[in-house]
Amino acid sequence: MLRGFYAAASGMLTQQRKTEMLANNMANANTPGFKADQSAFRAFPEMLLNRMEQQDGLTPATSRTIGSLNTGVYMQEAMPNFLQCDLKETSLKTDMALLDVSLPINPETDIKGAVFFTIEGPGGEPRYTRNGNFALDGTGYLTTASGGYVLDRLGNRIVLENDHFTVNEEGRILVDGVEAARLGIAYSDQPLTMAKEGDGLFRSNSVLVDADNVDGVNFKIQQGFLEQSNVDTAQTMTEMLTAYRTFEANQKVLQAYDISLQKTVNEVGKIG
Repeated sequence: MLRGFYAAASGMLTQQRKTEMLANNMANANTPGFKADQSAFRAFPEMLLNRMEQQDGLTPATSRTIGSLNTGVYMQEAMPNFLQCDLKETSLKTDMALLDVSLPINPETDIKGAVFFTIEGPGGEPRYTRNGNFALDGTGYLTTASGGYVLDRLGNRIVLENDHFTVNEEGRILVDGVEAARLGIAYSDQPLTMAKEGDGLFRSNSVLVDADNVDGVNFKIQQGFLEQSNVDTAQTMTEMLTAYRTFEANQKVLQAYDISLQKTVNEVGKIG
């Protein structure tokens, strides 16, 4: 009897987590370079039900197969969608957008790779982002909105005297026509394995390779532009309503089980 109770409870927890994920997507609908999360659901292992029957106390019991039963569902993971979004012109020289021209597909996973700006993270470890909303701090370092240092191809911080510079499509930073630095653009052939952190940053289990050294990887840098968030607000709102109604449906099942258990305890076992 309690199998359905636990299945309904797992369904409620799953829809709650999905709603939290969708709410985070909506909150970042205007965050430059934000990649919306997508949920992946999995069912708990199936159970094969059998019924033991015995005609009387003398004959051996026989088993009859009833069928399989799923015991619940859970949200296995939230995977970012790395689909390229539109670019928005800002005319700010420190704003840069990564444009995917052509990226190879990993033959093992059948998933397209992704390119990122390289940022200095906590403890000097590299982090990666699609948010090119950069700025120059008081000492001339090129930083993210949260203060992380933007790195060049060699993993060094980029320092400039002022904002009188241009960035070409290859990511070369030119001052008076002379290359002062080159943006570190990293490539991942398994972007779904990367973990999201705050401020639009991604963490990889290993240091990503330089995108310029990978065959088939082509990208462009657009100065004075920002890549917009790829959150589809209309679809996200629809999914939130669906998740809410599914949560309510599981809640009603749970309430029905609660009433049945209450009657079992208070009425079935009552002695007249």
